[in-house]
Amino acid sequence: MNKPASSSINIQDPFFYQLRKDGRMVHVYLISGKRLTGILKRFDRFAIVLENLNQEQLVYKHAIASISPVPVGDERRLPENG
Repeated sequence: MNKPASSSINIQDPFFYQLRKDGRMVHVYLISGKRLTGILKRFDRFAIVLENLNQEQLVYKHAIASISPVPVGDERRLPENG
């Protein structure tokens, strides 16, 4: 018996692949309220790797509330993660 189509849909992967391909800066909002900013370098089922100022940060997906691309042109004005 085939699995239902809804169980095979993964909305994250195309979103992450495009962000990684474009090399865009992203804001990652954690459930704690903290905001991380960086370039998405890698991801898997459980975590993402962000790069900011030549340092990589591993962020577990269960700690993420939302992710949004930084608007084009705003990258130059971004402060460091902190």
